[in-house]
Amino acid sequence: MREEVAEVDIRLGARLAALRAEHGWSLGELAERSGISRSTLSRAERAETSPTAALLNRLCHVYGRTMSQLLSEVEAEPAPLLRAAEQPVWEDRDSGFLRRSVSPPHPGLRGELVEGRLTAGADIAYDRPPVAGLEQHIWVLDGALEVTERDVTHRLAAGDCLRMRVWGPTRFRCADDTGVRYLLAVVRP
Repeated sequence: MREEVAEVDIRLGARLAALRAEHGWSLGELAERSGISRSTLSRAERAETSPTAALLNRLCHVYGRTMSQLLSEVEAEPAPLLRAAEQPVWEDRDSGFLRRSVSPPHPGLRGELVEGRLTAGADIAYDRPPVAGLEQHIWVLDGALEVTERDVTHRLAAGDCLRMRVWGPTRFRCADDTGVRYLLAVVRP
């Protein structure tokens, strides 16, 4: 799996560099727009480091994409039927977050399904949504999850579903000693 992750990081870095070039921005301009240091952006574009979920979220905000859209751009065009073994997986090892794109974005469709897994103690904070007004439905499959949207914290147990439109900061925290697994339905506005 390490080699597969490395290949994804290489394609992701190339796509990030291409997006910056498409906008005609220098590393400095992108750093100002995203709040990410030039050196971190440079290392991510050269695939010297695997970007964290929080870093990708900031870049998605700047480029007006969901994280799934960005990640799908480095994968092959998704087929109508995606077997479990073929679903793209991305891991943020630093934060303990594993993301499986169950139903990746597809041209002409606004929704997608993502399976998220957080290890015990994992805590991911996003300072802004990748796309303002993004609709999310979070259904906890196993474990417990705390989701904070702006200043309101919701504690979800297995079977619970939280529906929201994301306009500001959010935080996902594993609230279980054994980890949490959830399904995230994302619908672009």
